[in-house]
Amino acid sequence: MISLADLQRRIEAGEISPDAAIAQSHAVIEARENDVHAFVRHDKSAKAQVSGPLRGIAVGIKDIIDTANMPTEMGSEIYRGWQPRADAPVVMMLKRAGATIIGKTTTTAFASRDPTPTRNPHNTGHSPGGSSSGSAAAVGAGMIPLALGTQTGGSVIRPAAYCGTAAIKPSFRMLPTVGVKCYSWALDTVGLFGARAEDLARGLLAMTGRTEFSGIAPAKSLRIGVVRQEFAGAVEPAAEEGLLAAIKAAERAGASVQVIDLPEAVQEAWRIHPIVQDFEAHRALAWEFSERHDEIAPMLRASLDATAHLTPKEYDEARRISRRGRRELGELFEGVDVLLTYSAPGTAPAKELASTGDPRYNRLWTLMGNPCVNVPVLKVGGLPIGVQVIARFGNDPLALAAAWFLEHALARA
Repeated sequence: MISLADLQRRIEAGEISPDAAIAQSHAVIEARENDVHAFVRHDKSAKAQVSGPLRGIAVGIKDIIDTANMPTEMGSEIYRGWQPRADAPVVMMLKRAGATIIGKTTTTAFASRDPTPTRNPHNTGHSPGGSSSGSAAAVGAGMIPLALGTQTGGSVIRPAAYCGTAAIKPSFRMLPTVGVKCYSWALDTVGLFGARAEDLARGLLAMTGRTEFSGIAPAKSLRIGVVRQEFAGAVEPAAEEGLLAAIKAAERAGASVQVIDLPEAVQEAWRIHPIVQDFEAHRALAWEFSERHDEIAPMLRASLDATAHLTPKEYDEARRISRRGRRELGELFEGVDVLLTYSAPGTAPAKELASTGDPRYNRLWTLMGNPCVNVPVLKVGGLPIGVQVIARFGNDPLALAAAWFLEHALARA
């Protein structure tokens, strides 16, 4: 993979020009795209900008995010060739920081569940995950150092785990979702993929200008609470192996680690996530469902058909439960700095299964709005396994510092 931080240091030192850095990404895309299929559009004419902290940094944009100079097709035939007039704010944030938008990456239809043609860069017979399949695969394949994705259930953290990249789902509304095709306005979150936690911190610093992302270093004296989310069902042995490896590495590096149970209200919040998601999806996709129903991708169409019965009363109760869950989760962080859990139930499923994987270990944290960072841990059968670090809402810098600590601990293991 290409490290954004390393590339920035080389550019600043004059070891590589911004133009050469962009040319490097073009070359890797040309070499690997026929196998990986990470992009729906690759702008071969894209050049480096002359200034900004992200000059020389090639970025892929998930194709549900508006771009003024490339179509935004949302993985759906309904929007084939649709051209926005303006860039989404998150795209402009990147451009103003000097980044080069090198292409649009694949997405499942409307960021839902129907698989894309994209393949896992570690084994093309397996899924890269979804819905941010192209962004995760492009970074995992070493094509680009930074990519944007979105998460409504588990669509940043899970594909990052499958493709062996670092990724952050920031605190809810850290990054604007204006200009991003809505699926659930209470859940949709823009996230970043990179090679390491430091790369994510630098990307967020450049995009947001928030000084709290400057000077982040590996955390020290961490108090880690391990949550296995038993209520979400069993994991594959590979996922448990990855979590145990992360726990052992953290303890050897000096962290205090304890296994904790999540409060009942938080567990109940996990159960009602689909109610919030599906109720809002029916309203966000009301035109498509009513006017272009038969053109909606089959798995999404079946899901919408099956959840059309949800009522405002059920939705309102689900929102009340989620608010109680957030309050109790906030209290849990009085005793620990971060939580540690699975990023996915196991390794990436085979492509022949036509599945992007299961978000059941991600959806609670999306509903709670907490910052989550995937940390690659090991490979099982040649496929990556990751764990996710979760911090208190609004403390994204600590989530990144803790992930960086864990990366170093695992490297020394």
